[in-house]
Amino acid sequence: MSQLNVGIVGLGWVAGAHIETFKAVKGADITAVCSRRTHDEALLSAEFGTPLKAYTDYIEMLANPDIHVIDICTPHPYHADQAVAAAEAGKHLIIEKPIALTYDDARRIKVAAKKAGVNVCVCFECRYSAHFTMIRSIINEGLLGDLHYAEVDYYHGIGPWYGQYDWNVKKDFGGTSLLTAGCHALDALLFFMDGQVEEVTSYNTRSSSDYFKRYEYDTTSISMMKFEGGNKIAKVTSCIDCLQPYYFHIHLVGSEGSLLDNRFYSDKFKGMDRSKWSTLETSLIDSGDVTDHPYEPQFQAYIDSINNQETMPLTDLDTALESHRVVFAADRSAAEGRSVKLNEFQADL
Repeated sequence: MSQLNVGIVGLGWVAGAHIETFKAVKGADITAVCSRRTHDEALLSAEFGTPLKAYTDYIEMLANPDIHVIDICTPHPYHADQAVAAAEAGKHLIIEKPIALTYDDARRIKVAAKKAGVNVCVCFECRYSAHFTMIRSIINEGLLGDLHYAEVDYYHGIGPWYGQYDWNVKKDFGGTSLLTAGCHALDALLFFMDGQVEEVTSYNTRSSSDYFKRYEYDTTSISMMKFEGGNKIAKVTSCIDCLQPYYFHIHLVGSEGSLLDNRFYSDKFKGMDRSKWSTLETSLIDSGDVTDHPYEPQFQAYIDSINNQETMPLTDLDTALESHRVVFAADRSAAEGRSVKLNEFQADL
């Protein structure tokens, strides 16, 4: 296994979580950072507990042949141009979500990555959580039967107390409620519900609370989806203006049983009491703190996929692009006040 060197662009709190995670990943090290601010390399290395070369010029960092992977942790509007430049420089890519604020920019990343033949990992890391792994296992074992309805909802009040609030409130930085945060819930829904979304209908609203008045876009959305084949429907809520604890709500309903967060009932188990939920012990996705996110198994799988010359499992660019395609369709529906067919957004290159 060859040792891969990773350069991070952007040095906020998400980057800090990535740096800490890579200390436990075999086969890769964070060796460089790029930030708009000038940093003393000795102080920076001491702060993060690992040797780091500091850049202020992104193009200069891309020109370093000893950097093999670029990890993009900048605010959303910079992701597309930085990802395309990295791919064109022959660097493998880790991209924090959302990968772009428009579908054209997202597809531009795919074109560049495909042409360069680089491996891409998108940070829909919840797919690697113990909670989601357990749910997917229950589905695969047939304990819920054929799923016909699901709701996956994201409740996370991103107010003045939260790290990204100052830039997240801006339309050209945050984008929409779904893009900036709720895309985790929509991606989870697609992870659980096999099949392709055919049509989506969405509505937006916002809180009247003073905490959220600086937002330049609606901060709560509800999106209803119909899947191809006509036998599956689903709903996603993205609420970043709630005053409550963080809550990632999951409810799956199938022909043999149902699952609610970490509780379930299945007709497959004889003698279960249908009037009561049975609890499945696991670590829930119950925090918006990035230090609690399952980056380690995701990044290990990514580094292994590069060394094995395989596609990144679960959170590769094609899979993530499909989740973004549904997000963009949902946002168009809310903006234009109509249902939107997914075929309005070209899927294949």
